[in-house]
Order: sequence, then C-alpha cells, then structure tokens
Amino acid sequence: MLLSLAIAAALSACAKPETPAPAASAQTAAPPAAAPTLKIDESKLLQPVRFAIGDLDASKNVCDDLGQYVNDKWFAANAIPGDRSSWGVSDVLAERSLAVQHQLAEQAAQDANAGGIEKIVGDLWATGMDEAKINAQGIEPLKNDLSAIAALDTPEKIAAYLRTSAAEGRGVIFDFGAEADFKNSSMNMAFATQSGLGLPDKGYYFDQDKRDKQAAYQQHIAKVLELSGTAAADAAAQAKAVIAFETRLAKASLSREQLQRDVALYYQPISPAKANELTPNFSWTEFFKSQGVEVPAQFSLAMPDFHKEVSKMLADTPAADWQAYLRYHTVDGASLYLSDPFVAEHFEFHSKAMVGQKEQKARWKRVLNAVNGSAGEAMGQLYVKVAFPQQSKAQMDALVQGLRTALKARIENLSWMSADTKKKALEKWASFTPKIGYPDKWRDWSGLKTGRDSYYANALAAEQFNYKWNLGKIGKPVDKTEWGMSPQTVNAYYNPLQNEVVFPAAILQPPFFDPNADEAMNYGGIGAVIGHEMIHGYDDQGSRFDPSGNMVNWWTPEDAKGFAARSTKLIEQFNGYEAAPGLHVNGKLTLGENIADLGGLATAYDAMRLAVGDKPDPKTDGLTRDQRFFYGFATSWRDRYTPDLLKVIVNSNEHAPANFRAIGAPSNLPAFAAAFSCKAGQPMVRAADKQVVIW
Repeated sequence: MLLSLAIAAALSACAKPETPAPAASAQTAAPPAAAPTLKIDESKLLQPVRFAIGDLDASKNVCDDLGQYVNDKWFAANAIPGDRSSWGVSDVLAERSLAVQHQLAEQAAQDANAGGIEKIVGDLWATGMDEAKINAQGIEPLKNDLSAIAALDTPEKIAAYLRTSAAEGRGVIFDFGAEADFKNSSMNMAFATQSGLGLPDKGYYFDQDKRDKQAAYQQHIAKVLELSGTAAADAAAQAKAVIAFETRLAKASLSREQLQRDVALYYQPISPAKANELTPNFSWTEFFKSQGVEVPAQFSLAMPDFHKEVSKMLADTPAADWQAYLRYHTVDGASLYLSDPFVAEHFEFHSKAMVGQKEQKARWKRVLNAVNGSAGEAMGQLYVKVAFPQQSKAQMDALVQGLRTALKARIENLSWMSADTKKKALEKWASFTPKIGYPDKWRDWSGLKTGRDSYYANALAAEQFNYKWNLGKIGKPVDKTEWGMSPQTVNAYYNPLQNEVVFPAAILQPPFFDPNADEAMNYGGIGAVIGHEMIHGYDDQGSRFDPSGNMVNWWTPEDAKGFAARSTKLIEQFNGYEAAPGLHVNGKLTLGENIADLGGLATAYDAMRLAVGDKPDPKTDGLTRDQRFFYGFATSWRDRYTPDLLKVIVNSNEHAPANFRAIGAPSNLPAFAAAFSCKAGQPMVRAADKQVVIW
C-alpha cells in the first residue's frame, strides 16, 4: 500500500485501500457501457445478500439485540468458508467482484494483440497463473537482492541499501511518499512514517496475551530464512535476532490507537538539514537525491522518535542482525510471487496462525489480489464497463443529495453547538465533494512495461512504477480527481484533506444499494454508509480539518469541550462490549468509526423521512417503513469472524466488530425504540443519562 493511502486511511478511519490511486496524468473516463470485447457470464457470480422476512429470528427479541434478531439465522445457515477468516455481506460482494475480474482477466490474457491496460492485466494474470514456471524459478528472482543484503557489513552500506531498495519501490523499515500538506492541502509534500514491523501492532511484542502469536512469528521467520537457503540452526538464531530487532522498533513506534486518535502525529514538518541532525546515521538529503526527488525545503518526518531509533540501530546493531531482518522481509514480502513452498509458508503464518483461515485461497483469487495491488485502477477501468449500470450512478446522486440536505438540517438544529462553530461546520458541509462509482479521469498506465516471462518481475515493475508515480507528486498541486480506491473495491471512504466522500462501484449492490428497492432499504443500507462517510468529516479527527482540507481549529473552546464530553460517553459505551470472554472492544481506538456510525444512521433516517414525505407507509411484508430501515441497516452488518481474526480486530483495528456496530448506533436513537415499541430498560434502549447524541 502506498504511503499516501496509509495516511488517508488513518485520517478517514475507513478500511485500508489496497490499490494505488489514479495518477495526475489521466485520460477522460469513458461511460461504463459494455465494450464488445468484454462479456460476463452472470451465472458464475455469487448473488448478493438481501434482507428477507424469513431472516428474522422469532426466538429472539429485536429490543434485546437488533443484530442477532436479523442476522443469526443467516449465520447458522452460512458457515465461514475454509479459505476465508470472515464471512458476511461484504465478503459475498468481494467474491462477486473477484468472479467478475476473473472473467475479465482471462479475456485480457487471451488477446494476443492487447495493448494498454488490457496487456498489463493480461500479463499479470498469465504469469501469475503459470504455476509451473514460477515453481521452476524457485527463489531465483531474489538472487541479486539476497546477494546485495549479504554484502552489507557496515552502517554506511546498510544505509545505502535502504536508499536503493526504497528507490526500487521496496522500502522496508519506513514508509515514504506524497500526501497533501496538512496546512496547505492544495499542494503535495513528502511524508516519512514508521513501518518495519511484521506483527499488527506494537502490543504484539510486549503483551502477555499475545505471546503465542509472537512465538508463531519467530517460527515463521526461521522457516522463511530456511527456504531462502539458510541452514536450519542459523535460521533459528537469526529469527531470534529479527524478533529482538523488531521489538526495539516496536518500543520506539506509536500504537495504532495513538495514530488513529491524533492525526497530528503524521504531520511533523522539518527541513532535511534539521532531520539529518535527528538521524545522524541516515541522511535525508541523500535519501531524497537517491529517490530522484528534488530536496525540499520541508517534509514531514512523522514519528521522529522512531526514525531516531533507526539511526541509532544503524550504528549499534550488528550488521548480521540487519542482514537477517532485511533478508526475512525481502523474502516474505515476495513470497506470494514465488514457488509453492514460499506461498504455503506465507499462508501458514499470515492467514492460518494469525487470523484462523483454514484453507489457502484458490490460486486465481490470489493472483487477482496481486493484480489489484499492482494495477487496481487498470482492472477497475475494465470492471465498470461490464458491472456498473449508469442508472446506479444517477440514483446514488439523488441519495447523496438527500443525505446532504438531512445533514445540513441536523447541524443547524444542534442544541449543544454555538452559532460561531455551527457556521464553520456548515461551511464544511457546503464544500463536500461526492465521488460515485468510478473516476472522472482514468489513470495513465503508459510507461509500465510488463511481459510473459516472470510473475515476480511484473509485480516488481508495477511496484516501482507506482512508487515513482507517487513520488512525482511531491511539491506539485494535488489532483482532486484522484481516487484512493479502485472501482471494484467493496468499501467507501472519506478524505478530510480533500473533504470528499467516495463510493466505489462494487459497494453499490445489495444489501447496501439496490436500484429496485424501496426507500427504507436503500436509506438503511447505502444511506447509512453515505451518512457515515460524511460524518467522518466531523468525527474526532476529521473535525480538525477545515472546508479546504487544512488542519485548522475551527471550534470554540466551549464547543470543543462539549464534543469531547459526548465522545467520551460513546467511548464508554463501546468499552462495555465484550467481543469474547475477557476481550473488550477498545472504545477509544474505534471512536472515529463509532461517531460516524451514530451520526450517519441518524442522518440517513432523517433523509428517508424527508424522501418519503407524506407518502403512505406500504407496510411491506407487514413491516413498517421504519422497521425495514433498521432491518436494512442491520443486514449491512451481517459479518462474522474466526476467533483469531476477532482478536486481531479488537486489538488493532479502528473498526469495532460488526455485531456491535449493528446495535451501537440504533440503541441511541429514539426512532429505533419507537419503531419496535421497545421499553426503557431493554438492552436496545439506552438510559437517558447514557444516551449519546453528537451530530
């Protein structure tokens, strides 16, 4: 993942995008009409999950737990597949998207005369599916890299290697790239941030309840080093050294909670000369030159204590330990492009040991994941030609406008906010930019050279191409037409630096959005998603940015205190949820998402009421419109996890588990209690002193 997208993910608190955003050099997007050379067999696609009256579990009470009442029968009938660690509505849509891409990739690969994006997709696909050639090559594709690492016997050589490997798009110990300047969001600047850990968060290196994962990680490191040609005894010793190396990095790193709850930690502008003084063993001036980037007046050396520790480690950590660390991460990072033993070991740790996935994904799915990581928007340009009707974009425009109108009214009617702050909030509301389906301009992929000789070579070429493209933005104006997710991604996001809400094509399907559904289902589904992303502009981090995307305090001190007090009540609510015995949700880590869920659902409900006006309630299947709205919302959180993945989510993810998101926001809304005649004291009706109202 490019650094800029990592920062955007932290800012928006939405799930990590896995594909590069479009480049500044672009071509006008064609409308998504099916091209004659591309066709999709719908019979090979999974059907989306829709709410049905038969889903409701009569053995449960909706006023006790909305999510269980709506989703438990579906869970009982739909086990988590062996090749997944979670299963639910988003997973079904992700599988559906992959199945579309599967057909597109095969068609692209079969065209011997293909050029442009079809050639790129076809080459990545064809080489990735050539298992015999990949197995025959073994570790040969990494031979030069491993030889270079073996020659690193001085701090100067190690620092030089960190520069050259980064310039090839293979940075290991820290992330580097372009993002909008937090104080001047119309211009891009360079950011360097912490990285380098093989476990999800720093706590995995210190917490007693995670010792089993650290032990599994050490065994995995040793196995990877053995596969790379290191003798077993030496590999075991080197694995121990790598753990010690990363533990030291972890001690100097900030936690996920710290980074999610204080976006300013990413923005530490400094001159390269001053940065050199902080890291005397690693010259940032030389680093910029080695990346082909003009040395700037300033860049953001985010998490400076981390970089200072890396500098110290260059001087005092034995070269052999650096070699072991770099050798392991080089091989592990390339494992999915190498022969079967490397792929199998990667699965054993990253998928099986860490998140409880029982079976390896089929090769075609793994290759498509790689295609999306390397050339996601190229695939997306093909995807929207066959999988996204123009009707959906038009209807989404109307839904977004409905949510905008409702949100404006909610801001205007806030009782706890002063007129001065409210004026600023409305200015931000007025400048929201929605993006729906696919980019208005497509990224220009000319310059990326791929072929049919080597899967790893194609992946590396794409990695270098994307890295150089990203670096090319440093010091230049921000291109506001860019997207941070590909159209085939089942997700959405808010970017506070551009004050934009983005909804890729693949999420615009049931149960989130159905062009043939009634208002209740669409507002409860995609309406709540739209509202969620808009409210991210006013969560505890998004609210630190003004209408132009600059990090500016636009709050009066009294309003800021009021907002914090209300947010604290939401933190306490989610701290009370127990995901597994003794494993509680982290209300602070998940605060941004929970604020967005609460405000987004309330706004979506208001928008639905505005949309239906005085129209009679159709009482579909005997259910009122309001009941269907909340059932539609709960259906969108029809997701479950393996026990191992659940632990990773609770410990390191800014999103609470889905079952708590299904009940957290509705339990604060009087409209929910009224819709189902719930009484005070029932679990889905929070007492007046515990009820949370923010936006």
